[in-house]
Amino acid sequence: MQNVSRLLCVIDPTAEHQPALQRAAWVARSTGAELELMICYYNQYFSGHRYFDAPSLENSRAEAIHDYERMLEALADPLRNDGLVVKTTTIIDHPLYAGVIRQAVKSAVDLVFKDTHHYAAISRALFTHTDWNLTRTCPVPLWLVKPHQIVEPVVFIAAIDPLNQNDKPAALDDQIMQLSNGIAGAVNGDVHAFHSYNPTAALANATGNAYIPVSLPIDDIERQIREKHKKRFDEVTEFHQIGTERCHLISGFAHEELPALAANLNAMVVVMGAVARNFWKRVLIGATAERTMEQLPCDLLIVKPDWFHTPVDLEQKAQVVGPPVNETPDNTSIAQS
Repeated sequence: MQNVSRLLCVIDPTAEHQPALQRAAWVARSTGAELELMICYYNQYFSGHRYFDAPSLENSRAEAIHDYERMLEALADPLRNDGLVVKTTTIIDHPLYAGVIRQAVKSAVDLVFKDTHHYAAISRALFTHTDWNLTRTCPVPLWLVKPHQIVEPVVFIAAIDPLNQNDKPAALDDQIMQLSNGIAGAVNGDVHAFHSYNPTAALANATGNAYIPVSLPIDDIERQIREKHKKRFDEVTEFHQIGTERCHLISGFAHEELPALAANLNAMVVVMGAVARNFWKRVLIGATAERTMEQLPCDLLIVKPDWFHTPVDLEQKAQVVGPPVNETPDNTSIAQS
């Protein structure tokens, strides 16, 4: 795994609490990574077209941006006092997810952190339109953070698919395992590996027919199916040095079994892959992945294949407010540790 050296945290200027900032700062302290805090700002009135240069609008726009800059600096200063290298960036871009992706690529970050929401009463995530679009189009690993505290021991669940049943490339499992092990090693956490298979679907595939005659040796077929999955699962987990006590090969549906395991282990984050596909001119991920993500009671870290290219137009220029990200102004907003 490449070193985690640059992190980007998306700040919600409308929120009182910033769970993503807490998680990003924790990872930055553990890895020594630089942290960039960003607000992606857009206001149709302030950014508006033929009246854009009107003095009153320009003043209102400048005042709003100044407020966001002060907010970011107030969040950054305590982190700098702790020895972290922190940059702050305010950009004017639209839509939000596209602005985040353009900034992530421009800054060459290794992880993007963003808040999402969780309703404890129904133990599921509430993903916003921006969350889903980032999940589908962000080429950088995306850490969606729920508002919960870090609990020791920190548990990572790497959800892999060693038989590549959902058109998922085999190399993606290695990326998931490497990223999980890399971050868990930095924060002194434990990595558990998860894989589930649906025996009914597997039986149908094995027999070539969804209708399975009673006369077939169902138990023998199920055992062979499990052995096949276990063989490939063991190959991946052994290669990445995951102990057998932390390997979970489960018969069942992923969208049911993975959230249940995360709850049982009190996991902090599930790391899983997403393969985006162009279909009817939309970028989609698998239905199973979407159902699983909605049910998770913990953070979610989404990994894309190395070959994935975002459909977001990276050439569109966002307006960056303040100093360029890679330069230090005279009144520096970057504190060296």
